[in-house]
Amino acid sequence: MQVKIGNSILELIRGDITEQATEAIVNAANCQLILGGGVAGAIRTKGGPAIQQECNRIGETFAGGAVKTTGGNLKTRYVIHAVGPRMGEGDEDNKLKNATLNSLKLADYGQIKSISFPAISTGIFGFPIRRCAEIMLGVVIDYLKGQTKLEKVVFCLFTEADYKVFEKQLKKEIADEGNASQ
Repeated sequence: MQVKIGNSILELIRGDITEQATEAIVNAANCQLILGGGVAGAIRTKGGPAIQQECNRIGETFAGGAVKTTGGNLKTRYVIHAVGPRMGEGDEDNKLKNATLNSLKLADYGQIKSISFPAISTGIFGFPIRRCAEIMLGVVIDYLKGQTKLEKVVFCLFTEADYKVFEKQLKKEIADEGNASQ
């Protein structure tokens, strides 16, 4: 599914984020920037040691923060490591909003034109997928309506079930937008 927001394209796809050829992909990271399992593990495996080495030099970031490294051996040029919330730690919605927004700002600041996001925090961190879709899509849509040089934002969802949740939420956002402008 693809929609135009401002001067940018917002696209939902089902697939493996490590295979994306957007200029940057987002890693659902932890505060220590250790590429463990899930999305991060796949990035480490396919991207090679350069990504973890650069993360080690950076050190750490906070929940809601984002940092940028090389894409290593991946098709993408950069990896933006965004730290989403762990369920139960408190203020989870704001931390996910900030992780998404800080990733977008980092991309814009770095003159990156295209970026792919996973469903941040919905794996081992336990964040509910519906809430994730609502928050992340809302932040991206609002951001793309403003001054940005981003040309394309992709949500790359690994499972069909996750894709359907994001698709339903995006259709709702578009319908709500249409109703608001009438």
